[in-house]
Amino acid sequence: MHRPFGGARLLRKGRCSLEGQVYMITACIWQRAPILDTLHAARILVKEFRLIEQEAMARSISYVIMPDHFHWLIRLGQVADLSGIVKQVKARSAYRINKRLGRRGRLWQPGFHDRAIREEEDLRTVARYVVANPLRAGLVEDIGKWPYWDAVWLEGGEEDRPLDP
Repeated sequence: MHRPFGGARLLRKGRCSLEGQVYMITACIWQRAPILDTLHAARILVKEFRLIEQEAMARSISYVIMPDHFHWLIRLGQVADLSGIVKQVKARSAYRINKRLGRRGRLWQPGFHDRAIREEEDLRTVARYVVANPLRAGLVEDIGKWPYWDAVWLEGGEEDRPLDP
């Protein structure tokens, strides 16, 4: 029996949400369509990342929005659920992006990939890896030319940003 979304189910296997844990999240657009390559779509997604932070569910450390997916490095808040956070971002952004672009139907692939960052890993190195995606994909030769990324160190550092408002 063929299960079209079986891969999404496998991604959930063993997933846990730990307060204060840093995770790198990747989510893809349905059929990898380059929908996020417009300023409007990318800004909607950034607003959703910021809303999660305002709601004290997680703190954004860095992100990059690619034409057909995003990478987001976050530190979970006290009562946050990793799957719930990504579900909210995807649901709210899908509604707003579809409305803004005059489109209907599925926007995101089911599920998402996550990787817990080990304590001994250097967050700045992981963040640099995240934001360097457009360079590795050959979309730009200078990351300053890619408009859809951010990292906390541009504003003073992760340790300077409290999770609770």
